[in-house]
Amino acid sequence: MNRQMLGLGTTAAICAVAGFLLYRQWATNPAAPAAPAVPAVPATLPATAPPDKGADTGSKAVPEQVPDISLRDLQGKLRSLHEYRGQPTIINFWATWCIPCRREIPLLNELHRGHSREQLQIVGIAVDFTDAVRAYTAKTPLSYPLLVGEQDGVDAAAAFGMQLVLPFSVFVDGGERIVAVKVGELHREEADAILAAIADLGAGKQDLPATRQRIAEQLRLLSAERARREVKPS
Repeated sequence: MNRQMLGLGTTAAICAVAGFLLYRQWATNPAAPAAPAVPAVPATLPATAPPDKGADTGSKAVPEQVPDISLRDLQGKLRSLHEYRGQPTIINFWATWCIPCRREIPLLNELHRGHSREQLQIVGIAVDFTDAVRAYTAKTPLSYPLLVGEQDGVDAAAAFGMQLVLPFSVFVDGGERIVAVKVGELHREEADAILAAIADLGAGKQDLPATRQRIAEQLRLLSAERARREVKPS
């Protein structure tokens, strides 16, 4: 995707990585004093937007197409992301210990059911322990396929050119081209805007660079509007 990516928030990245490492340490040593506090990645992190030319994003370039990644599902079967070729897809990276990740699951369930005519596929990638994910999904069902990987999940995020900032969602068209990456909690109006742009791309109404630019601008406006609504008068 060259320079079509945003600069990642360093503080959020450190928080997410530290949270995962602490969680892993605690989970493998239950005698530890207490479970780690859940790091909440800010829901208003900048969405997909091209950085200034020459800016150091602190991450590898996001690839143009879905990389060759295979992870196991909860049944232990190895699944490839290429299985979803030909369908618009949202690849959502999350973890059970991440509060914003948990908040957006109902929306992802709704999108998966509500866009069935468009053959929208959602794939969750849990950067977590299989047992923890199995226990969580027993109480909070996901209506879409779910893949799990501890270090494999971290490696999968890196293959997308991303640091472990959770949640983040990769939007892909039917040709496996990466159209947008939304860092932070996904909101309904953002999902609607991105999916509408991808639909127009699939219908030949605009090309890929124009689609990416359209999404970047819409997400900037939506983020600013949401920030204004959240500001409380003193």
